[in-house]
Amino acid sequence: MQRFYETIFIARQDITANQVESLAKQYTNVIKEFSGEVTKTEFCGLRNLAYKIKKNRKGHYVLMNIAVKPEGIKEVERQMKINEDVLRYLSVRVDELDNAPSALMQNRGFREDIVREEVRTEAAPKEERAPIEETTEELAV
Repeated sequence: MQRFYETIFIARQDITANQVESLAKQYTNVIKEFSGEVTKTEFCGLRNLAYKIKKNRKGHYVLMNIAVKPEGIKEVERQMKINEDVLRYLSVRVDELDNAPSALMQNRGFREDIVREEVRTEAAPKEERAPIEETTEELAV
């Protein structure tokens, strides 16, 4: 029985974009050997890491949506583990695959517009706010 997974891996900063694509193709071929399919592959580009990983400050991020048997994802993770170019990887089982662009691929302006809209709807208009009463009384000490 095939299951759905989202797998993301981070490749070293000093390899080229073509090498990152060949890594993704290599893992796609492994999935196909196990009668699975990769429905989406996103190359998110070279991004800053939150902290240094093996002396790297940046990494190439790649997200893959995969439908395969559990043995197939175990083999892909095994190959990622022994590959020196892969800094980190994570596979998460999901109920269904989402073909929309991931949060990594959405441009920054789009995310800022969403945040601004949420702030506008949460803030109360000025008319609804209670006025602050001014007092001229001095405090007795």
